[in-house]
Amino acid sequence: MVLVKILGTIDLAAAIAFLMLAFSLNVFTQFLLFCIGLLFIKGLFVFTGDILSIIDLFSSLMLLLALFFSLPAILLWIPAFLLLAKGLVSFL
Repeated sequence: MVLVKILGTIDLAAAIAFLMLAFSLNVFTQFLLFCIGLLFIKGLFVFTGDILSIIDLFSSLMLLLALFFSLPAILLWIPAFLLLAKGLVSFL
């Protein structure tokens, strides 16, 4: 049960990173790299059969691309809402 809440917190932190990028706020590179790494590791659960981990892999790729390129807003909002939903559901 505690593990689910920890993983949900990771989702919420990554959603905050996406929202900061969407609103053009200054995001620390270390925070983005931290979120990228955690989301990628969480995304590896796809090999155990967890289908929703594809969202984590996609989100980590989008954050990685956001470090180097200016992404369209839709590529920032969709992962933000999906991760926010996953994070909030893990606390229920």
